[in-house]
Amino acid sequence: MSIDTAVVLAAGEGTRLRPLTHNRPKPMLPAANRPILEYVFDALVAADVTRIVVVVGYKRDRVQNYFGPTYRGATLEYVRQDKQLGSGHALLQASEAVDEPTLVLNGDRVIETSIITDVVAEFESTGDPTMSVLERPETSQYGAVVLHEGDVTELVEKPDSDEFRLINAGVYAFDPGIFGAIEATDREAGELALTDTIGRLMDDGRVRGVRTEGMWVDATYPWDLLAVADEILARGHVDEPEEADGIWVDPDATVHDSAVLQPPVVVGPDCEVGPGVVTGPDVALGQNVTVAANATLRRTVLDADTRVEAGSTLIDTVTGQDVHLGAGTVVPGGPADVRVGHEVFTDQPLGAVLADRVVAEGDASFSPGTLVGPRARVGTSVRASGTVAEGAEVVR
Repeated sequence: MSIDTAVVLAAGEGTRLRPLTHNRPKPMLPAANRPILEYVFDALVAADVTRIVVVVGYKRDRVQNYFGPTYRGATLEYVRQDKQLGSGHALLQASEAVDEPTLVLNGDRVIETSIITDVVAEFESTGDPTMSVLERPETSQYGAVVLHEGDVTELVEKPDSDEFRLINAGVYAFDPGIFGAIEATDREAGELALTDTIGRLMDDGRVRGVRTEGMWVDATYPWDLLAVADEILARGHVDEPEEADGIWVDPDATVHDSAVLQPPVVVGPDCEVGPGVVTGPDVALGQNVTVAANATLRRTVLDADTRVEAGSTLIDTVTGQDVHLGAGTVVPGGPADVRVGHEVFTDQPLGAVLADRVVAEGDASFSPGTLVGPRARVGTSVRASGTVAEGAEVVR
């Protein structure tokens, strides 16, 4: 592939994914048992990209400290977007680092390499700005695209009808002129949106839209992380070796002989799964997770350094890092009505979200749809529900 440089936009916070994004940006949230951004880098490396410019902003140290200067042979360079002023503004921060044709893509969506290579092939064939397009039954969340003979004729940011079937998948190929086009784009409410610049390019010439297929999953709300994990496990996109059909266990993990792993399930490095544990289906254990004796896990994502004590039951659960759940903790699972900001979403498949360093003491339980902020503590035999604030202590 002739394009060997990519700009990855990874500066956003992901406010609708709180409380998990209190301490890290959305691209660093778990997709199964690895950060979302790691899958983006994997796809780029597989497409022969050797230089990745990463636009970081919110909690940028969490990205830079995790990945460092290289990733699987590709060079990583970091540029800063100090204020989140839109996707176009984010890309503009890379202007001094890029003077050649480049890929541009979002760092907060899990994608397959085929989407990237399809975009590159079209760009190399035509030389025109090119964007990826996917068919989806619901377009309102991502914005709709209208094509005519491969040309993008319309971008609809918030479609209010169901007549559209194509969405903007957020993978682009541009020549260096994109930066001047962004600078010439009018701001809306102080922000520069990349889609507004693409609209200008459509007026001045043409923009190609490539209909492509492949894994493309996005987490907008906390319960979406469960769906992301489901998709990744269903496709087997994990690093750990496969011990049996749909069961992946890292060589450095310890799984007791009496534990039952029901596929699909992935057990990350340095994990410990105790005697009598039943885990799966659709369970992802991040690095250094401990699940003690006789615990039961189903459709659950446990991030790094989480400890689940004996006899606990977790269904439809997402944890942050360094969470400690005492013996007999119960999350009975969804569906539930979940409040995100000022909006309530009904019948969502969520048991609970427990953010970084939450502690639940023995026999604690969580009503379906509970969101618990970082460093909160839930006391012995307490039933938590609704939204628990960061650092709160819930007692009987």
